[in-house]
Amino acid sequence: MGENRPQVDTRSKILSVAAALELRPPVALVTGYFDVLRVGDARELARVRHHPLLVVVLPVAGEILSPHARAEMVAALRVVDYVVIANYGGLDRLVEALKPVEYTRMEGEHAVRRDRWRQQLMEHVDRRQIN
Repeated sequence: MGENRPQVDTRSKILSVAAALELRPPVALVTGYFDVLRVGDARELARVRHHPLLVVVLPVAGEILSPHARAEMVAALRVVDYVVIANYGGLDRLVEALKPVEYTRMEGEHAVRRDRWRQQLMEHVDRRQIN
């Protein structure tokens, strides 16, 4: 038999920018696209979680998943306390108001991984069509 754990509705971790502005410091802040969530993302989030962790899901061109779906995936991670879907203006407001004790930007890494993933997918499709 499994453990008797209370069920947590991860959607309750998803806040509006206005609600996130009400969070009390200290807070750690991580930003990224999280369009393809990978184990490396979970490890990085766990690494920076020395304070309550707020993750900001940013817009990305050509997204695979909707912003809300990406926010729900991130919110499902145990190490994440709060998630916000924001544009760069909202992000600037959060950084200015919350003055995070730790601030990690993952967008660059996410873009590189996404490009690599797309290239691998296209190569796989090409190989399948040749055979």
